[in-house]
Amino acid sequence: MPDPERPEGPGGYDPVGPRPHEAVSPTGQGGPMDLALQEAESVEGIEKDGPPGGTGPGEKPRSLWSDAWHQLRRNPVFVISSLMILFLVIISIWPQLIASGDPLQCDLSKSQQGSSPGHPFGYDTQGCDVYTRTVYGARASITVGVCATFGAALLGSLLGGLAGFFGGWGDALLSRVADIFFGIPVVLGGLVFLSVVTSTTVWPVVDFIVLLGWPQIARIGRGSVITAKQNDYVQAARALGAGNGRMMLRHVAPNAIAPVIVVATIALGTYIALEATLSFLGVGLRPPTVSWGIDISNAAPQIRNAPHMLLWPAGALSLTVLAFIMLGDAVRDALDPKLR
Repeated sequence: MPDPERPEGPGGYDPVGPRPHEAVSPTGQGGPMDLALQEAESVEGIEKDGPPGGTGPGEKPRSLWSDAWHQLRRNPVFVISSLMILFLVIISIWPQLIASGDPLQCDLSKSQQGSSPGHPFGYDTQGCDVYTRTVYGARASITVGVCATFGAALLGSLLGGLAGFFGGWGDALLSRVADIFFGIPVVLGGLVFLSVVTSTTVWPVVDFIVLLGWPQIARIGRGSVITAKQNDYVQAARALGAGNGRMMLRHVAPNAIAPVIVVATIALGTYIALEATLSFLGVGLRPPTVSWGIDISNAAPQIRNAPHMLLWPAGALSLTVLAFIMLGDAVRDALDPKLR
């Protein structure tokens, strides 16, 4: 029965609205009440499920690193470059997986011959299998690139971070020393530094690259630390009595390391190219070490007669450098919020 105390409008519409104990039901006539109910149900669904692509109220917000990894997994450039680098690392550690020959075993009777069954890349001037030498050449290049990048990143980030955090005369001294190293031409410095070295291992080349590579990373790290230490959370930690060591390790370093990682990743490919350049000039890696730079140097005079000798090691070097540069670009896009 209708309530005599509550009048009804035209078509049974209640202008007063439901009482607290009454359920709201749609009228079925498409009026304002039905539209309001649909909007309320939509908002309630969003609150329960959370916004699409974001974190709901019950989920833990992602950090910078988890958000970067979330984006990297969906970046085809990162996936392709990572697979290429993984393949290069595997064959540099276990080249026997795809090359069964000996890179130092040569037959002069097959000098500069082209492709043949079992030797798809042909032979070089000494009669060595170009395919085997190209596969084994990845070990020296990857070793130099990884070790030089790790050494330069460690030394540069340590010195640059301390200088940026404490400032003063140490910061000024580091800046002037870095300017001196920036003024040294890389190739000329390599010719002077490595020409007096008689070792045939990769470590003199690694030491030289670290010597000239740390100032760039130190400058990046210094700027990142100066920016990070001015944030409110660092000032709050200082006000609460945190020491310099705790602030540096717990608050400043984790928020200043991202630019260093980006620069180091891109520099790794550059260091591999630098090693090949120095080996091409005869002052980098030296025989019997197998290196792409050495093979390119030996093949350059015979490029007209036997272009295959130059094509394969140069192509492997180019793809390796390209893979690391692509990886660095993808990491930079993921760690820099301004590029999203």
